[in-house]
Amino acid sequence: MEKHKAFIVADLGFGDAGKGSLVDFLCRQAQTPTVVRFNGGAQAAHNVILADGRHHTFAQFGSGSFVKGTHTLLSRFMLLDPMALANEAEHLYELGLGNVFTRLFVDEYALVVTPFQKAANRIRETMRENGRHGSCGMGIGETMADSIAFPQMALRARDLRDAEKMCVKMRKIQELKCAEFDDHLSALQTNPLLQTEISFLRDLRAPERVAEAFRNIAQQFTIVSGKFLERLAQQGDLIFEGAQGILIDEWHGFHPYTTWSTATFANALNLLEEIGYDGPVEKIGALRAYLTRHGAGPFPTEDAALALCLPDTFNGTGKWQGNFRVGWFDSVLLNYAIAVSGGVDSLAVTNLDRFAGITQPKICNRYNVIAEDLTAEDRRAADIEPIEELGCRAVKELKPKEELTDLTHQEAITNLLWKSVPQYSQAPGDIKEYLLEIESLLAKPVTIVSYGPTASEKYFRRDCFAYNNFTDASVGLAPVAV
Repeated sequence: MEKHKAFIVADLGFGDAGKGSLVDFLCRQAQTPTVVRFNGGAQAAHNVILADGRHHTFAQFGSGSFVKGTHTLLSRFMLLDPMALANEAEHLYELGLGNVFTRLFVDEYALVVTPFQKAANRIRETMRENGRHGSCGMGIGETMADSIAFPQMALRARDLRDAEKMCVKMRKIQELKCAEFDDHLSALQTNPLLQTEISFLRDLRAPERVAEAFRNIAQQFTIVSGKFLERLAQQGDLIFEGAQGILIDEWHGFHPYTTWSTATFANALNLLEEIGYDGPVEKIGALRAYLTRHGAGPFPTEDAALALCLPDTFNGTGKWQGNFRVGWFDSVLLNYAIAVSGGVDSLAVTNLDRFAGITQPKICNRYNVIAEDLTAEDRRAADIEPIEELGCRAVKELKPKEELTDLTHQEAITNLLWKSVPQYSQAPGDIKEYLLEIESLLAKPVTIVSYGPTASEKYFRRDCFAYNNFTDASVGLAPVAV
């Protein structure tokens, strides 16, 4: 009897690489799949479009939910937003999926984001003014920070059936946030972006109302223990759906422009290890044919002209997150992402159809930095080599940190990236040649390619379901039945 398989999809960039559409594609080839969300929360925006035009932006439900019989498990590493979950379920019902709550399981230890933490997140990001971190304003970092500083106050999925217990915890969270921003609330009240948030923080009846609403929503889905994953693994294939991107990972991203979430494969691998999973596991690194970044932070290959050529349908200027930015393929950053993730088995490249229309495409394979600008911290952050250009040094590789103790090393990389100037070579104009170039630069096989948003526009370039050794570069593109 053939063993079921596990696929882990993680974004090698800053996010928005098409993870949702890839998960939808994989679920259509899998056996009785379950999508396991293993990081992030409701700030995810994974767009899936069907051939008949139906479209949904998945945030908490697994992006394979359009596939009949596919279940979703929100692991303990996921942050749950019940209000947003209910809104998402309503939209999926309108799209003809019925009651998707019946296909949803939530780990009892999953953290729950409260509206008070979302309000505090938005106030904090607004107060940063020009120093914004690129937050989505969904309370993820606020909730994670509170759970570390005040663990007894943390609201978890197992609390959602007890309105009284929830009310007590939420009142404490509300009081904490009011006290933290007390000196600023009156002045910020005039900011139209924050009036709703501040009024909510000051509403003494809000905890009771929110607790009741959360309880009603939680009655519609199943809360499970961590061992439930073992049962799901016995029933079918597991598709682990990551959120955000490895380049904004809480430990390996470029501080302070990061998320409070582990965006590498680590959480998914931990979950599999805990259930003694012994089936095949494929770690798939998702990336666009070019790079993007939504929000603030260093982005060496950003090109405003390229952004005009590649407007994004589902990403624009966000109320809290800021601008959606576009840049050229960057092998320095992507190789760094592969290194800090512990390695990938294969690559999935999306948006090839859009990139195919770009004339004179470029690839960045190193940065130049003015020699006199380099510090001792810079030299610890990267492998820096002398080059022929007078007064410059070359950065070809960023160094992963050796221990996950603090973020000093990440700050050093951030500072180095701000002063790095990308150096380009011409990219092949032919897409098949471009894919071979990507494989060469990243030393990994491209197994899935995407020429459009729907599943029918994605192809296996090599058969990752058959677990070939990916050495036969002569295998051509093969359409997959949907």
